[in-house]
Amino acid sequence: MTYDATYFDSPELAAARRLQRAGQWDTALALLPDGHTATALRADILVDRHMWRLDPVDDALAAIDAVRGAQPKLAVFLTAQLEYWRRLFGGVGPALGGDPVEEFASVVDHAPLAGWAAFWRAVTLENLHKDPVGAAEGYAHAHPLAQAGSDLLLESYVVRHQGAQLCEKGEKERGVALLRRSLHLRAACGARPHVAAAQATLAGSLGSVPEAEELRAIAASVAHELDLTWLKPQV
Repeated sequence: MTYDATYFDSPELAAARRLQRAGQWDTALALLPDGHTATALRADILVDRHMWRLDPVDDALAAIDAVRGAQPKLAVFLTAQLEYWRRLFGGVGPALGGDPVEEFASVVDHAPLAGWAAFWRAVTLENLHKDPVGAAEGYAHAHPLAQAGSDLLLESYVVRHQGAQLCEKGEKERGVALLRRSLHLRAACGARPHVAAAQATLAGSLGSVPEAEELRAIAASVAHELDLTWLKPQV
């Protein structure tokens, strides 16, 4: 995931980016023009699709290799995302890169990626290194960067994790408020897979109430429609 504005400002790439956000990755790829202008977005779409579907990683790696010469920081950033997911889901297959925390840290000074790199470093600290304090500091750093860049999707991810941390600390009211904000921000972006994930997360924090069951049902429906592997209910 990278900043939307990079692609929304391009008439050639905007439609594909919007389809990507809607979870229509294959259609988005089919719309991309030939040539170098679409190379970075192609890599971003394929990494994004892998994140949601956990499909074979080969196409994403090949697309990253295609941008490595011209945009080495982007290549590091996208590869670190793939390695994060590989480790999160049990480390299946050979390593794709080094420690994602260090890889994301190496690009936080790169302006186009600064906010997302700060966020990914934080979530990796939380989920892989089991360092909630370091993660909280990272989210606090990424939040103003998201707001300064008017990146609603990035802000949605930051406040989702901040909200979850508050719920874990027993501050449920404040935490749930942030989880709701995350859901609303994602809806404003037209980001359907992300909305479904936010619905599932909010449902998990609400307890046994009718709203939670409704949110789970809606998220499950979208997960099946878009083939969002890890969001599908476990049978």
